[in-house]
Parts: sequence; structure tokens; C-alpha cells
Amino acid sequence: MSTNAPRRPRAKTGKRTFQIVASQFNSQYVQGLVDHVEKELRSLASSAAISIYRVPGSFEIPVVVRELARKKKADAIIACGVIMQGETNHAKNLSRSVTDALQRIAVDYGIPVINVVLSFNNEDQARERCLENRINRGAEAARAAVEIAGVMSKLAGK
Repeated sequence: MSTNAPRRPRAKTGKRTFQIVASQFNSQYVQGLVDHVEKELRSLASSAAISIYRVPGSFEIPVVVRELARKKKADAIIACGVIMQGETNHAKNLSRSVTDALQRIAVDYGIPVINVVLSFNNEDQARERCLENRINRGAEAARAAVEIAGVMSKLAGK
């Protein structure tokens, strides 16, 4: 994984709507992601409307993302989850399934879906990327959401 965060975009004006779908599984780490997403969104798009939808686990994220995308009320949807590698290949299969579904939803509905459903080998990796500030993937996701919302708005002629 890269340790270099993308550059921070300039703060945006105008009303934006961001929706976060977050897993309740591995809640400490997922909440760290959500907290960083919200903080960064508030900094970059202070007038944005932010909604959070909680689901049991990462596997349930795509079905809720699909329903939100179908309604076309969000400028971007941010999917947050943490999958920890265990002794079997279940985590790898789960991660691939969720990633493929999220990408398909984004393309099919034309709504940006920022995938922050992260897979880790251990809790040290999760702590570094979900709870700490140096390479927090939640902050990076918020930056990507703001950037792509701007691109999509330009494409729509808004």
C-alpha cells in the first residue's frame, strides 16, 4: 500500500450530498474511517449534506450502496468497511466480491462510489490506516469524493 496521500483539493463551494455506507463489523476501525471521512468532508465541502447508513458487515455494503445509487440523490457514495485476514481465504473472496459489486454499481448507475472497504493482514495495519492521521484512508476517500463530485458536476453542465 502506498504511504503517500493524494494532494488535498481546495475547499469547494456549493451544495453537495455525500452518503456513507459503513459496516458495523470491526467497528473500531470502521468508525475511525467514518470519523476521518466526515471531518475531511466538512473541511472541504462545509455546506455538504452527509448521511450515514450502517450495515452489519462489509458483504452487506453493496446492496445499500445500490439502493442509494438508484435514487441518484448523492454526488458520491463512500463505502467504509474493514476486512481482517484470517486463517482461510474467506477475507480475500469477500474483499474481491465487494470491490467488484461496488465498481459495477458505480458504472451502472453513473454515481461515484468511493471504495474504502479495506483488507488488512493484522490490526497494526488497520490502526495505521483507519485511526491514525498520517495515511488515513478515510481522509483520502473524502478527498476523492469531493474531487469526483466536481468532475461529475462539470460533465453534467452544473
